Amino acid sequence: MKYNKMFFLILLFVSFSAFSQRQMENLDRGLVAIKQKDGVVVSWRVLGTDTDDLAFNLYRKSNDAKPIRLNEKPISGATFFIDKTAKGNETNEWFVKTIEKGKEQDSKGSFVIIANSESKNYVSLPLKKIEGYAPNDVSVGDLTGDGRYELIVHMTGKGHDNSHKGLTDPLIFHAYTLEGKLLWEINLGKNIREGAHYTQFMVYDLDGDGIAEMVCKTADGGIDGEGNSIGDASKDYRDLDEKSPTYGKILKGPEYLTVFDGRTGKAVSTVDYIPERGDLRGWGGFGGNGHSDNTGNRADRFTACVAYLDGVHPSVVMCRGYYGRTVLAACDFKNGKLKSRWVFDSKDGKNPYSGQGNHGLSVADVDNDGKDEIIFGAMVVDDNGKGLFTTGLRHGDALHVSDLDLDNPGLEVFGVHELEDGTKGLGAALYDAKTGKILFSGSPNQDVGRGVADNIVADKKGAQLWWSGSKGLFDTKGNRLGDAPRAANFVIYWDGDTSREILNSNYIDKYGKGRLFTAEGASSNNGTKSTPALSADIWGDWREELILRSSDNSELRIYTTTIPTDVRQYTLMHDPQYRLSIAWQNVGYNQPPHTSFYMGYGMEKAPKPNIVLVKKKN
Repeated sequence: MKYNKMFFLILLFVSFSAFSQRQMENLDRGLVAIKQKDGVVVSWRVLGTDTDDLAFNLYRKSNDAKPIRLNEKPISGATFFIDKTAKGNETNEWFVKTIEKGKEQDSKGSFVIIANSESKNYVSLPLKKIEGYAPNDVSVGDLTGDGRYELIVHMTGKGHDNSHKGLTDPLIFHAYTLEGKLLWEINLGKNIREGAHYTQFMVYDLDGDGIAEMVCKTADGGIDGEGNSIGDASKDYRDLDEKSPTYGKILKGPEYLTVFDGRTGKAVSTVDYIPERGDLRGWGGFGGNGHSDNTGNRADRFTACVAYLDGVHPSVVMCRGYYGRTVLAACDFKNGKLKSRWVFDSKDGKNPYSGQGNHGLSVADVDNDGKDEIIFGAMVVDDNGKGLFTTGLRHGDALHVSDLDLDNPGLEVFGVHELEDGTKGLGAALYDAKTGKILFSGSPNQDVGRGVADNIVADKKGAQLWWSGSKGLFDTKGNRLGDAPRAANFVIYWDGDTSREILNSNYIDKYGKGRLFTAEGASSNNGTKSTPALSADIWGDWREELILRSSDNSELRIYTTTIPTDVRQYTLMHDPQYRLSIAWQNVGYNQPPHTSFYMGYGMEKAPKPNIVLVKKKN
């Protein structure tokens, strides 16, 4: 009897692990129409929950006339169509209907976004002007529960790196619909410093009500989207002594973590920030840049992510420190309240996890147990908040996680490492995401700043790797395939095949073929990092949109590819690892998103995501 009960419990656990589904956004079809000289390019989403045999009919409604079907046969392949019969003097709207078991059904999301003039493949989003400010990082989430994304824009004024002193401007967030309506404004106030390493904002539906929240570090004096003050608005904790080595920094006073309602920007839950700054000298470690300081340079290095730590519900993870002491604090948001889940703390410099962090991070299920781990540079933290392993390669600036080596089971991690102050080690390394085993390495004992891993060669399987100083493009076995691309910052799915293109600044290149696209009049962010405001699959078919600011900072431009494709692929936003990549893309030194499966030349059919779509709760 005892053994039967134990067997039942084991079977129950296995069944839960096998069949538990991650909560995911209930997106509409995201149909977009882009006017071109030879017609109108129309594309739309396949959802991760769609059946493989789902087909579509595409319609156009012109003026007040009856809608006409544009396709002769049901569209069962790529969700991409060029309408060559639309007339420029008509008011047109396109929509799709699904065909299931031979019967046509209405498909959620007939509204269409249309680029506003011919031969432009971008949608303009005019911004509310703030003198001295420019749009920087962008994130997306369904803030209204209608199945469409809204944009959350980090507006930046004067900022400073942690290693610099000086006053900064308050950090401001704006939320916009895709039609350009401003939903709310949040001002974090004078007690939050502006800079790439300070405020990381997570946008996600954390409580499963079908509406995304925003969560970030806050302090006294912030103003939420309804004009309410966070904490004590009279407090000013900045060091205002111009002769002080910490002039302009905020190294005292309370620190908070706040969840904001996506619809209104209202602060709905505020708790003490974990971990508190404590002793400023307590954030050091061993080797390289691990030494301590009393100026807040190491204590105020922040990162963040969202992860499915129980395999079903998303949790927010706020992180502090990476040169020495590193702390990750996971919280759940339920019933309108934030609650601590676990805290990982590398503590002092004697801990093997000290100094192994990164200027960014990634989230993936590295051990295939249905729950996420946090890949933080040279170390991995398990879903339960315990250290899984560390490679000992120290912190770095770039990080990529996916199925990169097709001969190695599971996922791999590629990163570059800063070997500062005489530190010895590997400048670039590919390692097994489950065990930390080094699979390939390069640039020994060199300080490497940038690096990328993805499939960019359109006739070779697996990922290719390159990094600053690599002197070539390599496969995962170390074979040199050719010259390295000039840029090592971002990649994007842009043309019609499943290999990725090279995104840098305001242009896109195809490896071996040259320039595909230049966004004239638009600019990237973050200096030499040349990163977009956001790159993500936010509408249309599976390929990614590129969001850049106009060079005069008056608008955001959302660029969509118009290159034909015959590839049918469900929206990348329904692959949980990719979706979480979009949430953390704004963190630190922005990195491109990656899927949980190999996507590239010679890929197998993408596995169906184990997700359940969450509908808006009234």
